[in-house]
Amino acid sequence: MGKIPAIIILTVLSISAVLSSCNTSGCTDNQSSLPLAGFYSSSTEASITLSNLEIYGVGAPGDSVLYHSGEAMSLAYLPFRAGSDNMSYVFHYTQEGLDDEAYNDTLTFGYTSSPYFASEQCGAMLLYEIHSFKYTRHLVDSVAIVDSLITNTDLERIKIYFRTSTDETD
Repeated sequence: MGKIPAIIILTVLSISAVLSSCNTSGCTDNQSSLPLAGFYSSSTEASITLSNLEIYGVGAPGDSVLYHSGEAMSLAYLPFRAGSDNMSYVFHYTQEGLDDEAYNDTLTFGYTSSPYFASEQCGAMLLYEIHSFKYTRHLVDSVAIVDSLITNTDLERIKIYFRTSTDETD
C-alpha cells in the first residue's frame, strides 16, 4: 500500500517536469520570418509616414490588400510565400492626382527559403535570403536591402525611398 502513493507522487512529478519544459518563454513572440520594410524620403533620407497607400501581393489569394489606404504607416511587413522563390507587391497610391493605376509601383523580390530548427520549445521556421530585387520607379526612387537574411527578428531589412515634395514658401 505504501508503494502506490510513491508511484502516484513520482508520476505527478514527472508530468509536472515535462509540462514545465514545454513552455515558449525562451522563444520570441514572432515565430515567422517576415521581411520588414521602412519608408524614407529620397531627398532627405528621413523616415516618412504614408497614409494614402495600399499594398497588396501579386498572385496572393484574391490579391488581398495587406495595408489599406488611411492607415498611417512608416513600416510594412511584406511576407514571402514558402512554396515560391519570388514575391511581388503593388504599391497603389490613393492620393488625389496619384490614384491612377499608371502610377502604381511594383516591387519584386527573388529569394530562397530554408528550414531552420530554432529549438525544441520554439520549433522550426523558415529563413529567407533575398538574392535579387527589382522595382518600378513611378513614386519609388530606390530600394535598399539592409540585410538579405530574413529571420524572425523584428528588424527593418528593406528600405524603400519615395520621391517626396516639400512645400516651399517665398
